[in-house]
Amino acid sequence: MKKQISSKLTILDGIRIFLLCVIAIMVLFPFYFAILYAFKTPVEIANNPITLPTKLNLQNFVEAIKLPNYISGFFNSVITAVFVVFLVVIVTSMASYKIVRKNNKFYNTFYYLFQFSILLPFQVIMFPLYSQLKVFHMINRLPTLMIVQTGILIGFYSFLYAGFIKTVPIELEEAATIDGCTKYGIFFKIVFPLLRPITMTIIVLVALASWNDFIVPMVFMQQANVRTMPLIQFYLFGQYSQYVNVAFAAVILSMIPVLIIYFAFQKYIVSGITAGAVKG
Repeated sequence: MKKQISSKLTILDGIRIFLLCVIAIMVLFPFYFAILYAFKTPVEIANNPITLPTKLNLQNFVEAIKLPNYISGFFNSVITAVFVVFLVVIVTSMASYKIVRKNNKFYNTFYYLFQFSILLPFQVIMFPLYSQLKVFHMINRLPTLMIVQTGILIGFYSFLYAGFIKTVPIELEEAATIDGCTKYGIFFKIVFPLLRPITMTIIVLVALASWNDFIVPMVFMQQANVRTMPLIQFYLFGQYSQYVNVAFAAVILSMIPVLIIYFAFQKYIVSGITAGAVKG
């Protein structure tokens, strides 16, 4: 009996490993070609698209940096990501704190509205939002991109913050109140430092989401000087279809900040989400 169970488990484990390997290959295959083409010349890509390059052509990366609006797109993405991270952390942490501590119908309604926004696809509100922003002459402005991205992200991250804040003992706040600490002092000096694990997780996830966002800049950032990196890359493959090596080099360069952020803070992602969702 035990041998039959162990043999079944072995077969199931083998199937799982096989499926994981297939998925990993499907995910990594495009990255392989992106890295491969970034170091090849156009002639090598045409003649030997799959094989390794005979020589690493670093000139592709130099040409990528010189592309029109590439540097401005990089800084647009950095500025947008920094401000969106700041806005999401401040808004969601303070709103979630108030919702959890008050715990009445009025604040719970806001909490449910935040959660409803998670279920609402951006495509549903995309055109009405564009029409409203166009009336106020807010198209092709970086602050518009920051506000829209923040509005899209606050629903999910308020859920994570609320779950984590429930684990913070309220006695700490009561003691601080007796000592004469103000409401803002209680939050920023007592509560917010205790939220560091989930805050680090949210910083990483929001930064990645803002940096990789394509559809929001595509809708609201139409001028070349306000485009972000995903848009820059999108237009590269149309304008530089004959020089895909330079286009792929530009893609690889744009991935570097994302990879640095992810590998530097990856330990916070799983632990923070688990703490925020499970403890809540």
